[in-house]
Amino acid sequence: MARKAKKKTAARRKTTRGSKKTGEVLVVGSKVKALLKKRGCNTGGDAISGLNMWLHWLVDQSASRAKANGRKTVRAHDFISM
Repeated sequence: MARKAKKKTAARRKTTRGSKKTGEVLVVGSKVKALLKKRGCNTGGDAISGLNMWLHWLVDQSASRAKANGRKTVRAHDFISM
C-alpha cells in the first residue's frame, strides 16, 4: 500500500514541474504564493501553471516584436507594448 502512495506523489511532481502542456517552469511557485498570501489571497492549484503559461506567451510575443523590429535583443518595451 505504501508503494501506491509513493507512485502517486512521483506522478504528481512530474506533471507540475513543467509538462509539455505548460512548458518549462519559469516562475518560483513559493514566491508567487507568498506574494499572493501577503495580498490576502489563497492560491488555487492551477494558478502557478496558468501564470507559467501566460509568461511563456508573453516571452513569445516579446521575441516576435523584437524580430519584427529587426532586433535580436528583447528590451523592456517589447513586453509592455502589445
